[in-house]
Amino acid sequence: MKKSLFYISYCLLLLSVQFTFAQAPKKINIEHSDYLDVNQELVPDAILLTGNVKVNHDGVVLTCNKAYYFQKENYLKAFGNVQLVQGDTLFLNSKYAEYSGNSKKAFATGDAVMSSPDATLQTDTINFDRNIQQVFYNSKGTIINKDNTLVSKSGRYFVAEKKFQFLTEVVLTNPKYVMKSNHLDYYSNAGHAYLFGPSTITSEANYIYTEKGFYDTKKNLAHFLRKSYIKYNDRRIEGDSLFYNRNTEFASATRNVKITDSINRGVVKGHYAELYKLKDSMFVTKRAVAINLVEKDSVYIHGKILMVTGKEGERVLRAYKNARFYKLDMSGKCDSIHSNSKTALTKLIGNPILWNGDSQITGDLMHLIGDNTTKKLDSLKVINNTFLLSRDTLGTGYNQVKGLNLFGKFKDGKLHDVDVVKNTEVVYFMRNDANELIGINKNVSSKINLILENNAVETITFFNKVDGDIYPEDELPENARKLKGMVWRGDERIKSKDDIFTAEENEMNDKLVQEGKDEEAKENVPMKIREETLNYDKKKPAVKPKAKEKAKK
Repeated sequence: MKKSLFYISYCLLLLSVQFTFAQAPKKINIEHSDYLDVNQELVPDAILLTGNVKVNHDGVVLTCNKAYYFQKENYLKAFGNVQLVQGDTLFLNSKYAEYSGNSKKAFATGDAVMSSPDATLQTDTINFDRNIQQVFYNSKGTIINKDNTLVSKSGRYFVAEKKFQFLTEVVLTNPKYVMKSNHLDYYSNAGHAYLFGPSTITSEANYIYTEKGFYDTKKNLAHFLRKSYIKYNDRRIEGDSLFYNRNTEFASATRNVKITDSINRGVVKGHYAELYKLKDSMFVTKRAVAINLVEKDSVYIHGKILMVTGKEGERVLRAYKNARFYKLDMSGKCDSIHSNSKTALTKLIGNPILWNGDSQITGDLMHLIGDNTTKKLDSLKVINNTFLLSRDTLGTGYNQVKGLNLFGKFKDGKLHDVDVVKNTEVVYFMRNDANELIGINKNVSSKINLILENNAVETITFFNKVDGDIYPEDELPENARKLKGMVWRGDERIKSKDDIFTAEENEMNDKLVQEGKDEEAKENVPMKIREETLNYDKKKPAVKPKAKEKAKK
């Protein structure tokens, strides 16, 4: 038993000695020097090396004009044309340097230059820690990497990853743009830049702001997160996630998207958008809405898909699939909306219905016409199968006007003068000043004119070939009080800007907004680069070829 304990103790002691011996620092090896001297008065406890000095230490080669080697401390001071070389990955040049063989750390100053296969760093003082393979500096430094020049007050270089990390006032200058940030990680071999905190990218084409982003300086592809936006001369696009291709001037945005037209004071919102700057076109979907200012009132236009095309002054807005719009005293819906800013013409196409105050207007096609000079609504046209309805204010009946076409004029933003022409029919509940029903007017004519005040009929006039009469209420049966084709659709009326969206769209919106809040609440959220801008810096494991199956005999 005692022999076994002794044997175990001996083995442990031997292993401890071997481990200690293995961890002992290697000595700096002097390979060459033209002159070698010892001068205790000049440099106590040092070997003086002069002329073509060359030493190495554990894979690092250092050359200089003159050096002091402190053998006991395993420490070297180098003077004149100093160069420290680590394989083919790092070259460090300076006027003066110090190197410790024990701590494996180097210090270089005096026109210090660090070179790697992909970049060159110029600064006053450079520190190199071989243990963690990092270079760092705390004085103004300039890094040159092909087309990019980076300047910062301090920085760190990770040798193995070929990554620069800047934490103070870094500026990356490229022929096409200037990038500024207080925290930028830059991979010199790939040309990838990761931005953290308030950062900007300025170019002739646009201005970009982000607080978390990725930029591929070689391919000119980018992905921005967190409070990011791209600002052009006339538009600003923002969203929770932005993708940008500088080569094609294409940008896309995902979740909480907002595109602002600074010239026309219009806004387009949604949860996904694509903007083709060179083609002057924009595509928005997922609860898309365009908001424009008309006569000091906001007009909301919605469609499953919104498209905006054309240059300033010639832009066309298209809303597809269950299009709807709302303004304070007017709303409507149809299959699609086509609005042209040059002609000031807005078309409601495919089963259009318009609510003007409490009145319902239907027809095969509707045109809302504006005035580009006054920027106000001018007139309304309803083509084919016109039907104008409103509830009798005190009774249960409906005031009805039917005809082929309708032509209306706006006054102070409200429909005021309306003509219904060809084959017109009317059912109208007539009341006196005391709101007492005096009869029901039912007739046909070739034309009807209505004057509206505050969206209510003030006067009604019939023209040419009027045929009909005013009936007492008890003399006109219920089935005769409705014109053929009359359908009241009051339950569909859009009464607010929120009514332009379906329940499904509102549910999707709540979900996406909550997801955005959840992500913002998380700390240290990793950057998820989308497919167009994959994180190339993460090395993919090599895929071994599959062994071929032996052919069956």
